[in-house]
Amino acid sequence: MFESMSYLALQQYWWIIISLLAAILVFLLFVQGGQTLLFTLAKNETERTLLVNSLGRKWEFTFTTLVTFGGAFFASFPLFYSTSFGGAYWVWMIILFAFIIQAVAYEFRTKPNNFLGHRTYEIFLFVNGALGTILLGTAVATFFTGSQFSVNAMNFSRWESPFLGLEAVFNLQNLSLGLTIFFLARVLAILYFINNVNHSSIIERAKKQLLVNAIPFVVFFLVFFIWLLFKDGFAVNPKTKIVSMESYKYLHNLLQMPLNAVILLFGVFLILLGIYKTAFCFVKCSTKGIWLSGAGTILTVFSLFILAGFNNTAFYPSTFDLQSSLTIENSSSSHYTLTAMSYVSLLIPFVIAYIWYAWKAINNKKIDVKEIEDGHIY
Repeated sequence: MFESMSYLALQQYWWIIISLLAAILVFLLFVQGGQTLLFTLAKNETERTLLVNSLGRKWEFTFTTLVTFGGAFFASFPLFYSTSFGGAYWVWMIILFAFIIQAVAYEFRTKPNNFLGHRTYEIFLFVNGALGTILLGTAVATFFTGSQFSVNAMNFSRWESPFLGLEAVFNLQNLSLGLTIFFLARVLAILYFINNVNHSSIIERAKKQLLVNAIPFVVFFLVFFIWLLFKDGFAVNPKTKIVSMESYKYLHNLLQMPLNAVILLFGVFLILLGIYKTAFCFVKCSTKGIWLSGAGTILTVFSLFILAGFNNTAFYPSTFDLQSSLTIENSSSSHYTLTAMSYVSLLIPFVIAYIWYAWKAINNKKIDVKEIEDGHIY
C-alpha cells in the first residue's frame, strides 16, 4: 500500500502525523497548566494534594506524548531534529530539565522522610508548568518566524547564534505564542478540574479563574495570529526549490487551503464554546467544557502545523541563510524509511483507543478527599 505512494505523498503523510501528535501534546499540557494553579485554586495542603493527585493520574500521558512526538520527528524529519535539537541547545535542555523535575516531584512529593518537604516539589511542578508551556510555544513559533542556522551541502547544520536557541525568547511574536500556550493550558486545566474534582470550594475558585485566564489567552492568540497573517513568510518555489520571502504568505496559505482554514476556525470556535458553556450559565454550569475546548485545541494546533509545512512553505526557516531553510521535502528520511514507518503508524488508532480506555477507567469517578485519604497519593 505505502510502497506505491510517491515520495512527496509520504512526506506529507508524515507531516500530518507530526501535526496530529503536536496537537494532542498541546491538549495534554493541561497537566502543566494545572500545576501552575496549585497555589491559586488550593488554600491548604489537603486541597493541593487533591489537585496534585487529579493531575497525577494524567501526567504520564503528556510525558509519553512528548517523547513520541520527538521520536516521530527524529525518524521522519531527521535534519530538523539534528538542526533544532542540536543547535537550539539551551531551549531544549531547559525544557528537558523542566520535565525531569516534574517526574521527580510526582515520585517523591509524599515519600516518607522527604527532607525537602511538600512545598519544594510543588514549586518544581509550578516551574515545569510555566517553563514547559511557554518554551514549547516559543519553540513552535520559530516555525513561522525562523531561526539562525545554516546547513551545508553535506546536510551538516550549524547554529549561527551564540545564544543557542535562547534568542527565540526575545522575539515578541514567539513569546506571544508561548504565552498563548501558557494561558490555554491553564484554561484547559480549569475545565479539567471542574470535570474531574469533587470539591465545592475548589470548583468555585476554578470558575472564578476561568475568565481570568481565558481573556489573556484570547488576547495573546489574536496578537500572534493577526501578526502571522500580515507578516512575510518563507515560500518555496515548487520547481527550483529556492526559498524566498513572500508577503502575506500565511494568509495566502489559509486562502489556498480552505479546508485547513475551516478546521482552524472550527477549532477556535470549539475552544471558546467550551469556555462559554462553563463560565456563562444561569442554572447549572456544564462540566464537559474540557471536551469541547480540548477538541478545539487539537484542531487548532493541527491546522497551524499544516499552515507551517504545506503549500510550498518552509516549516523551519533560516533567517541566517534562506536557502538553508528546512522543508518537508529536503529534511525527511528516505522513501524506504518513511514507507516502513508508515506501516508502524497503522497502530496509532489502537494506541489512541487504549489511551481513551485508560482515561475513562481512571476517570470513572471524580476524585475527592476521601479517595486520597484511602488510596495512593502523589
